[in-house]
Amino acid sequence: MRIAVDAMGGDEAPRTVVHGAVLAAREDGLDLTLVGARALLEDELARFPEVDSLSISILDAADVVGMGESALAVRRRRTASVRVAAEAVAAGDAAALFTAGHSGAAVLAAHAAFGFLDGIERPAIAATIPTREGAAVLVDAGASVSCRPEHLVVFARLGAAYAQVALGIDRPRVGLVSNGEEAGKGTSLVRGAHARIAETSLHFIGNLDASELFTGAADVIVCDGFTGNVVLKTSEGLVEAIDGLMADEMARSVTAQVGAVLTRGALRRFRARLDYSEYGGAPLLGLRHLCVIGHGRSSPKAIATGIGLTARFVRERLVARLTEGLQERGDARGAALRGHIR
Repeated sequence: MRIAVDAMGGDEAPRTVVHGAVLAAREDGLDLTLVGARALLEDELARFPEVDSLSISILDAADVVGMGESALAVRRRRTASVRVAAEAVAAGDAAALFTAGHSGAAVLAAHAAFGFLDGIERPAIAATIPTREGAAVLVDAGASVSCRPEHLVVFARLGAAYAQVALGIDRPRVGLVSNGEEAGKGTSLVRGAHARIAETSLHFIGNLDASELFTGAADVIVCDGFTGNVVLKTSEGLVEAIDGLMADEMARSVTAQVGAVLTRGALRRFRARLDYSEYGGAPLLGLRHLCVIGHGRSSPKAIATGIGLTARFVRERLVARLTEGLQERGDARGAALRGHIR
């Protein structure tokens, strides 16, 4: 099993990505193809004496879609690293793609190269977020900004099937993000999705107020990509703010510093639960092949975790199980829905 890694994707690529790839190949024995500018990648690999004993190859790709560019740039740049990597997967030269680069470009490149599963017309990013009960799946976390109610129904199905694989939950509880728990709350999109999801065989618990997203009330949290991305970025910013506030308070007095020493273990565990690098990445659901998207600021450890997660999903047949999950939930409403969405 070979994983294609977009080596040019990320805030500190290719150095951080190559370092993470070496860690993944060394610790997990993975076969990897680094996709990017060959000369740069060879220079980075030369920093690691053990590289000759690892199964790491290079696929040359001269271009890259920068984080500040439009995602649409990937359509006109045939040699962009994420596009070349996606096309390698589609051609059968790799089993899956991992990228920590421009998420919008990754979505477009993967969609163009892989195509949709039957019955799907919008992809969804499934991000794992921490909760008081452990973790939950947030879907969509940014792939599809403009949605109709029937798209959220499909996201709910995909998210439930993914939670079975990623979280090991047989019958995940599905909640819909709204501005209150009542069924009549929310935009026309939310109200329409609520009515449709309620008619499926999913374990639907209804609307989730924003204050409930991290409590563990639901295992799958469904929303459009705009809302999901705002939730994700807000939570990341809040974690950083809390970390900074705690550091400021601890610096105010000797007593606070002593308290910090005494609670060091608990604080370390607290930070670990909120650290995105612990999760590695988020798969793009709804496509015929697997693409996992990591955080642009990923450390080498986070890159290695993300590559390892990608390999795990290949071994566990994630795409096939998502397909099976969509078919198994074929109640009358679902059959009609699949007829409506090509």
